[in-house]
Amino acid sequence: MSSKNLLYLTKIESEDFIYIYKWFSDKEFLKFYDYMPPVPQNIKQVDKTFEDYKKNEESIVFAIKLFSEGKIIGIAGFDDIIKENKVATLFIGIGNKNLRGRGYGGETLNQLLDYGFNKLGFYRIQLNVLEFNVRAITLYEKAGFTKEGTLREFVLRDGKRYNLHIYGLLKNEWISR
Repeated sequence: MSSKNLLYLTKIESEDFIYIYKWFSDKEFLKFYDYMPPVPQNIKQVDKTFEDYKKNEESIVFAIKLFSEGKIIGIAGFDDIIKENKVATLFIGIGNKNLRGRGYGGETLNQLLDYGFNKLGFYRIQLNVLEFNVRAITLYEKAGFTKEGTLREFVLRDGKRYNLHIYGLLKNEWISR
């Protein structure tokens, strides 16, 4: 799907959860992954989260796997899908901290955008990102996302308040980039 072709997006398998459990118990991963409080989750809580994803028609979650190893390195997908409006919220989490900053997020983003716009027929893909996640913001802006708004001091992390930025990308903008 992408020019680099180092990774692929696929269904999450039961053997992937040994890694997912580790990531969702890692406060540092959770700090960047979501705007919800980065509270480590136990196995039962993680299982419930992913069961909810499976049952919910408003979410699609993929394992990010390297072709070279076939091992999961993160998760990505779409949340808050509104089929009637052809809109979804994108998310990416590279769980393996040794593999962050190597371009896997960018390749994942390109594959998600291709899948969302061309296979699922989305017109708009949006995302939320915390102001301190500079690497992600750089990636999203490079991919053509436009900052559309800021929820001021929306998140409390380690006793300090942070803004949550909202970005959007329309299909015609993505095609013309």
